[in-house]
This record gives sequence, structure tokens and C-alpha cells, in this order.
Amino acid sequence: MKIVGLMSGTSYDGVDVVAAEFEVEGDTLWLRPLGHRGLDYDEELRAEIAALLPPSATTVEAVCRLDNRLGKVFADAAAVGLDLAGGRADVVVSPGQTVFHWVADGVARGTLQLGAVARVAARVGVPVLSDLRSADIAVGGQGAPLVPAFDALLLDAAAGPRAALNLGGIANLTVVAPGAPVLGYDVGPANALLDAAARRFLGQPCDVDGARAAAGRVHQGLLAALLAEPYYAVAPPKSTGKELFHAGYLDRHLAALGTPVPVDDLLATLTELTARVVAAECDRHGVAEVIAAGGGVRNPTLLRRLAALGEGRWRLRGTDELGVPAQAKEAYAFALLGWLSWHGLPGSIPSVTGATRGAVLGSWTPAGPAYPGSPADPPRRLRIRR
Repeated sequence: MKIVGLMSGTSYDGVDVVAAEFEVEGDTLWLRPLGHRGLDYDEELRAEIAALLPPSATTVEAVCRLDNRLGKVFADAAAVGLDLAGGRADVVVSPGQTVFHWVADGVARGTLQLGAVARVAARVGVPVLSDLRSADIAVGGQGAPLVPAFDALLLDAAAGPRAALNLGGIANLTVVAPGAPVLGYDVGPANALLDAAARRFLGQPCDVDGARAAAGRVHQGLLAALLAEPYYAVAPPKSTGKELFHAGYLDRHLAALGTPVPVDDLLATLTELTARVVAAECDRHGVAEVIAAGGGVRNPTLLRRLAALGEGRWRLRGTDELGVPAQAKEAYAFALLGWLSWHGLPGSIPSVTGATRGAVLGSWTPAGPAYPGSPADPPRRLRIRR
């Protein structure tokens, strides 16, 4: 079965596209990567998304316009995925762009992803799976993270406690260990605050290669204030996003400090924040190995700091060593979730999300003129039985 997987994360910098072929042998599911591409959003679209995200106010009109604009982008991305798959795929997974993840008092109440899935289905002509988080929330889960389903199958728990780390806008961690339920949760910001600072003070989408952070010094007072964030002390299951870690959040901390912080020092401090928060969770679970993926692996300053904090306790590796491109791991994970949903199998893990049971994820948008049991010709009239 060939599946195209799309993914646009909390960094909202573009769409990762993958094509994968799945084959079952006994109790093993084989995934053959067929290729991946990264398609960047243009600056106008990034600005449109940013204008919609908390704490900004918005309108229903703006939501509708962005939904359909993103639908065209995802439709183009899905078409690229079909090319990667050799011109044909059985299904496409298009989870959309998250614009709000509603968590109140530690309970996920709802979630909203945009991306006009009907436009995707119309473009590619195959069924498209979307809205993957809502089913888990409906049975009491956080709706995130969902990638642990992929991690739990890929990592060998028998080899000892291991963690899969994704460094996107938000850092999330999956932990597997012998005889223990799978754990997975959002740890805190990875690139979210770093990118917000780069946009605000550098006029750039990110601190390329962590170069400016490497030139700065950690501001201990600001770091201490940031580490006091209550979210870090909340026990999992838990999830977060840019509803909490956004530019306004950073502005409040800088204003409370009362003295200006040089830009390089600010970026160094935010890099240290991510590294400290992630390392503390890895230490808490006693893992021997951390396997990293996501956009943050392109930041050598962050990776060096993470490796230094784990030295002597856990080893940092990339998913590329396991055959999964680090930049495309989440898109491959969503392709897997599509395979599970197509076969009526749960894609969420209750021990991860806190749901009462595993949920079959997503909603299918069909494509094509006929379905099993369809009449040969469309009806021409309606009558009522009495």
C-alpha cells in the first residue's frame, strides 16, 4: 500500500511531503521510504498564519480565507507526493496546519487544523485522511502528540529505556522501556521562542545554524524566569503549542526583566532553555539513548548543548541512522497513522494522550465517482414510504 504523508508543524515554515510503501509480514510492518521533499511557505502565507495565531484576534472571514489558501498549498504538496510515489498512491494523509489547540486546566477541549481537505482530494483523486487529533480528544485524550505510535513501533524497548525526540516548534518526547507503557508528551518549546525572537529582532525566520546564539552568552536571570514556567512541572499526559509559547509570552518575560538583553544573548538563553528542559526530561526517565528528528536538528548550537548535557548518561543520535530522514520523520509518522486508520486500527496510545481508549484517527474525504454498493445510475426521483 502506497501512502503520501504531509506534515506542517508548529513552526509553520512549510510542508514536509513523503511517500511510503507499507507491507505486512507476520507481526512486522515494513515501511519503504519512496522519497521526501520540503516545500517552504512563502513569506505572505507565513505572515497570514502568524496573524491568525494566539494571542492575535481574528475573524471568521480570515479563518475561511486561510483554510482555503492552505488547502491549495496542501493539494500541490500532495501532487508532489504522488510523483514521489511513482505517479500513484492509495491514500493521502493531510493533517493540516494547527492554528489552535484548546487546553484548559490540563484538559484538551478541542483542536483546529486548517487546510481545506476537499481541495486536496479533488486534486489527487484518492481518499484523504485529515483531522487526526479530534478522535483522541473525543475519548478524553490530549490529541497530541501522535508521533509516539511511530516511535513505539520503531524503537526496540527491549534494548533498554530509549527516547525519541522531535525538535519542531514544540519539543516532544517519546519514551519506551522494557515492561512499561509507552510515554509521550510535549516537553516545551524547541524552535517556537527562538523563531519568534529571530523574527522580532533579526527580521529572519530563524537563527540560521544557531550562529547568533553561539556568539551570545546565557542571561542567567532571564533563564531562571523562563525555567519557572508552570507547564514544565505538570505531569504527563500533557500537550502545548503556540497558544502558550508565542511572541507575546517572550515579550512579557523581557518586559518583566526591566533591562535590555542583547539579541545574541537572548538567542543563547532561549537555546539553553530548550536544551535544559529536554535534558531534564531525558534524565528523569533514565534513558540511555535519545534519537532526535525535526527542524531543530539543523541547529548545531542546540545539538551541541544537548549532547553536552547528556554526556555520561545518554547518547544523542539522529533518526537518519535508523533509515528515517530527520527532516521527514513526522510526515512518515503521519503516513503510518494513515495506514492504521485505513485498516481500522487505533493510532493514538492511551498511555501517551490520557485517552480512555485507543482511537482510530481522522476523517476520510473520499474521491472518485463510485463507491462499493453504489447504484449504476444516479436516482432521478425521491419517494416516501408510509
